[in-house]
Amino acid sequence: MGPRAVRGLIGAFIGVLLAGGLFAAGVAAGTALPWFEGLTGIGLIPSGPDASTLEAPSPTAPGPDSPLGELFTPFWHAWDLVHDKFVDQPVDDTQLMQGAIRGMIGALGDPNSSYMDPSEYEQANMPLVGSYDGIGAWVDSEAEYLTIIAPMPNSPAERAGLRPGDMVVAIDGDDMTGIDPSLVIQRVLGPAGTTVVLTIVREGQAGPIEVEVERAHIDLPNVQSEMLDGNIAYIRLFTFGTNTVLDFRQALEELLAEDPVGLILDLRGNGGGYLASALDVTSEFIGDGVIMIERYSDGREEIFEARQGGLATEIPLLVLIDGGSASASEIVAGAIQDRGRGLLVGETSFGKGSVQEWIPLLSDSGAIRVTVARWLTPSGRQIEEVGLTPDVVVALTEEDAQADRDPQLDRAVEVLLAEAAE
Repeated sequence: MGPRAVRGLIGAFIGVLLAGGLFAAGVAAGTALPWFEGLTGIGLIPSGPDASTLEAPSPTAPGPDSPLGELFTPFWHAWDLVHDKFVDQPVDDTQLMQGAIRGMIGALGDPNSSYMDPSEYEQANMPLVGSYDGIGAWVDSEAEYLTIIAPMPNSPAERAGLRPGDMVVAIDGDDMTGIDPSLVIQRVLGPAGTTVVLTIVREGQAGPIEVEVERAHIDLPNVQSEMLDGNIAYIRLFTFGTNTVLDFRQALEELLAEDPVGLILDLRGNGGGYLASALDVTSEFIGDGVIMIERYSDGREEIFEARQGGLATEIPLLVLIDGGSASASEIVAGAIQDRGRGLLVGETSFGKGSVQEWIPLLSDSGAIRVTVARWLTPSGRQIEEVGLTPDVVVALTEEDAQADRDPQLDRAVEVLLAEAAE
């Protein structure tokens, strides 16, 4: 069998873990290349056993009289001119080839489609681990600039004041314009105790601002759970990683054993992860039927349905989301909203709804990432660049954060208690 096309992440994952090593795409500056299992492309994490594979096609060189042969005449003319005229000879043919591929993919005008050379592709396939040295933030590595999706709780990124939507335009004074965000991540990563200066563009700011962040050892959390006042169960998911489902189900069992009157699922700041994890988590709340739809350019659709055996399919449910809720988080929240299983509370989510396919090139020449589909909510809504709008909109201001207030969680508790009193 030839090279395989790895179907990985939805969107970006949105997430490459700015922690120490690529977490594979989804997105976490906190993902490290979350490749969503079973999908084609939030992100970037090596695909799991249920991921589909495709045989890489063997290229066929067009004849000189074919339409493609005529089309590529200027390319080969330029190739010859570079070899004949460029002042510094010999030129590196491998770099020229890789540059040509980058240019071709860039000409698609799709920020989620890109080329990775062999070294970058190797980094993208690093295994997902639970700790890193870095700044601790989930990021979108598939936009024009490396973009912060959300800082991790109690991380250097959070302490430095980084916010969702911050775009990294320079690192330690070096311009990052035109550089693949997957490479920019490598400049952000580094040993604990060292510092990095990020120049960011932030909405509402007149110009770029500099943020100095001291790197630290980051342990990637999965789940946090507790019982709140009023007998409300609370469970927060930080990512959809390899161990998320086991940790989540255990926490859910412990909470349900206390017979709560309602449950709050907190997906704020969750940049995404594996598709399989998202489907399993959703299936704990939705017993059957459609969870998400994947639609291709030819109109073909693949339907993903809930898996049997959910623990919490009847308990009153609210889901907290914000601008850092992306990819896999939006799959879960979108399904719960569309299926009428519960209300969304908070702020509009990130809006990552595209599907990428990573296809290794022949001769170990790297890989290309191509957007091949969009994923939709059960009712057919596209969330790409739009996000999910909460049923109950509640803002969380900087003043709230500084005063350690959480009006979004407070409002969710109020809604659940009112529902329980009816």
